[in-house]
Formats: sequence, C-alpha cells, structure tokens
Amino acid sequence: MALVKVKDILKHATEHKYGVAAINTVNVETIKYAILAAEQEKVPLIVQFYPGFSDYMALKYISYTACDMARKVSVPIGVHLDHSNSFDIAVSGIRDGFPSVMVDGSSLPYDENVALTKAVAKVARVFDVDVEAELGHVGSGDNLDDIIDASRYTNVEQAVGFVEKTGCDALAVAVGNAHGPYVKTPNLDFQRIEELRAAVSVPLVLHGCSDIPREQIQEAVNLGMSKFNIATEYFRAMYRSFEDTIANHNLRDNGVGLLEATKEDMIAFVIDKIRLLNPNKFSL
Repeated sequence: MALVKVKDILKHATEHKYGVAAINTVNVETIKYAILAAEQEKVPLIVQFYPGFSDYMALKYISYTACDMARKVSVPIGVHLDHSNSFDIAVSGIRDGFPSVMVDGSSLPYDENVALTKAVAKVARVFDVDVEAELGHVGSGDNLDDIIDASRYTNVEQAVGFVEKTGCDALAVAVGNAHGPYVKTPNLDFQRIEELRAAVSVPLVLHGCSDIPREQIQEAVNLGMSKFNIATEYFRAMYRSFEDTIANHNLRDNGVGLLEATKEDMIAFVIDKIRLLNPNKFSL
C-alpha cells in the first residue's frame, strides 16, 4: 500500500464506484491530518499542493514530506501537484519529486492546450510521473457565468480526442463546478458527467468540490467521477478550529499548541468527506 501512483488509485476508485478525496495541503500538519483520516477510514486518499503557494512552502519540501509520510502508512496515498498552468511549473514539480502533476491549459485554445499537455506528458513518461489535464473552463466560484454558462463546460467529443492526443492519465472537467467559494449554489450537469464517463477512457476529476451540495457530490460519484479536489473547505475547517481555540482562551500565546489543536477537527473534516465520497461503503 503506502505511496501509490495516482492513476492506479483512480482506476481502482472507478472500478469500485467510490470517489477519492484529493486534499490540498500547505504544510506538515495539513498533510499529516489528511493521511491520518484516510488510515482511520481504510480508504485511499490523494494529498496535493497548489504551486501558487510555493513562496510559502517550496515544492520539494511538500513533495518530500508527503511522499515520506505516505510510505509509512497502510492505506494507498497518492501525492499530486495541482494546477500547473505552464510547462515550466509542471516540469518543476516533476523535478522536485511529485509522482503526479496536473498541467492546466484550459484557458488556452484547444490546439494549444493539446500541445502543452502532450509536451508535459512526454517529459512525465520519462520519469514515470502521472499527468492530469483539464478541458473546459473550470473558472472561479465568484463569477456566475463560470458556473451557469454551459458553453464553458467540457465538450464530450473534444474530450475523447483530447485524451487520445495527449496521453493524459486523468481529465479534469467543467460541468457546473468552479474554484473557491460559490456566489450561487452550483447545479452540476449530471447528463454531461454521464456522457463524459461513457465516452472518455481515463478517470474524471471534479475541481472546486468545496460547498457543492452533498447530494450532488454523491450523484457525481455514482455517475463515475473519481477524483474530488477539496481545498477551500479544508482550510476553512483549519481556520475555524483556530478561531474556536482562541475564542475559548485555550493555549494562550502557544502557537505550536494552536497548530496541534486543529488535529481532531481537521481529521474529522476529512473523514466526513471520505465517507461522503464512499456511498457504496468500499473499504480495504
């Protein structure tokens, strides 16, 4: 078990009809608590990192820490670099030890997205690194058009050709989801998900899963979505745990203790997401 390739985890999830929580992390504590939750539930999990936080924590430190922790537990843990929007960022993730990287060319014209993704996949194959790509516009939750404008959703026919041309191992899709807090409750396009799952050969990824209604998340699992990215809600859980501890005047002037005090709240949050994504109650 332990450190396992992301594409193998997602293939297993697709075959056994559960979703994998892909938890964005920023430091040792956020990695550790997510992994502890997965081990408690006996279900695979993906630890990932957004390269926009690299000024706070260098890629090599996150990849080393996450991979080292993963090797020491009994459940399959994948380690992934999220949202690299250029060739250089994606390749820097490969250089710094991430076993899986995402290259996001979704803001580019289709042909340029294909070319960028194919170029990253070519490098990744040399180092046995998995590649997630994105097709369609998964925009910002504070932009209403990014949520409701179906012309920005992933085109099924394009998705089939995109996967064949690029050789990506997983595909992030736009089906009414978006990143960050939502200005309006999203309504996922379940028909689009169903059509994509029937047509595309690789596992499907849903970005922007924080605050999507629970029943919609479970329906997406049942329709064959495999990877569910969660960042906003995880960091919110951390913040609120800090807030409660401070408000109760616990651990006054103890910064280290404050970090440790979030442990149970953050583990509980991840356990809840793992169970939400596991409606058919798979367990190792």
